[in-house]
Amino acid sequence: MFDIAHSVVSRLSFKTTGRCSRRHGGGRVRSTTPAEDRYIVLSAKRNRRTTAQQVANQFLAASGKQISRKTVARRLRGGGLYARRPVVCVPLTRQHRTARLQWCREHHNWTEQDWACVLFSDESRFSLSSDCRRQLIWRESGTAHRPENIQEKD
Repeated sequence: MFDIAHSVVSRLSFKTTGRCSRRHGGGRVRSTTPAEDRYIVLSAKRNRRTTAQQVANQFLAASGKQISRKTVARRLRGGGLYARRPVVCVPLTRQHRTARLQWCREHHNWTEQDWACVLFSDESRFSLSSDCRRQLIWRESGTAHRPENIQEKD
């Protein structure tokens, strides 16, 4: 009569208000509750350098429920955390920053002839630690330069 498919009508339930609404669909039941999702996100925020597998192992120890690494990654993504490379910077002390600022102030009015007498050389790069950059951290979008998301490297 209304030119609506029978399958569409069968999914709707009539309420006492006179409105039709779609019934909750089927599908697989979630393996974690919203409270457990918050626990997963909180444990990743406490130690941002843990892997999804380590978070899954922590969750198993805490709750006794086994969840997969992919489930942890999905819950963290749902909580706004993404696996990203940390920003790498050289740790500068207050004395380093003061010395650099002083040097800049001393040389800010140099002419091209003054700079022509200066010889700059390439510096060799030496790494005292692993340089693979494969270690990821869990962080929110737009928070790359927050102190907890920066990895200092000598």
